[in-house]
Amino acid sequence: MNGKVTVIIILGGSFCFGILFFYFQTFAYYQEVSGLQNIVVDSKRIEVWNYQGIRANTSALKMRSCFNTEVRAFHNLTLAKNPQPLTSPFWFSCFNSKDLQNAIDDGTAKAYIAVENEVKGIDRLVVIYSDGKGYEWRQLNKKYLD
Repeated sequence: MNGKVTVIIILGGSFCFGILFFYFQTFAYYQEVSGLQNIVVDSKRIEVWNYQGIRANTSALKMRSCFNTEVRAFHNLTLAKNPQPLTSPFWFSCFNSKDLQNAIDDGTAKAYIAVENEVKGIDRLVVIYSDGKGYEWRQLNKKYLD
């Protein structure tokens, strides 16, 4: 009888830990951001609307956003060399990293460096489609990739 109780306690504790771990990885610490009217890309202030974003104080890499903008505002800005959109939590549905990567690879969207080393070793990138739909995220730069 003691062995069964011990196993139940271990399994129950493991299950609770798993649920807490899932919660902290996907929901905790994220803050939703909306209503921004401007973003800075390559030192240029660009007007945006319908801005939806998420951020977290625990990691600079947890920033993602979706917005609309004027495509012509991005002419003559610096293109990103190796954009790789990071995945977002499943509940932040406007940001799909696989679709973004495919659009970048096939040329239907252009990626720009918004701020190089915004946080030490981390760049902020922006992707713009020809219809003005935009996406933003942070990724590690060459400092940590070498």
